[in-house]
Amino acid sequence: MYNLELNKLIKEIKKRNSKQVLIQLPDGLKNKSNQIVDFIEVKTNAKAFIWFGSCFGACDLPLGLDVLKMDLIVQWGHNRFNKKEW
Repeated sequence: MYNLELNKLIKEIKKRNSKQVLIQLPDGLKNKSNQIVDFIEVKTNAKAFIWFGSCFGACDLPLGLDVLKMDLIVQWGHNRFNKKEW
């Protein structure tokens, strides 16, 4: 089982007062998308949307986000970007 840190997400949604949240999941977690959406919408005032297109990493943002007017984009299944000093 994966720790998706949903309570951390809820805190961030509330902190930002996000009203529309876009969720990107790797293929292996897309079968949990309904549970994630339900959890977000029960715990916050936000409407959650699932991006079912490709998701190859944090640089793979969905096209047309300016049209969707999302307040927050959340991606799971990717490592953090850490600044590396050379």
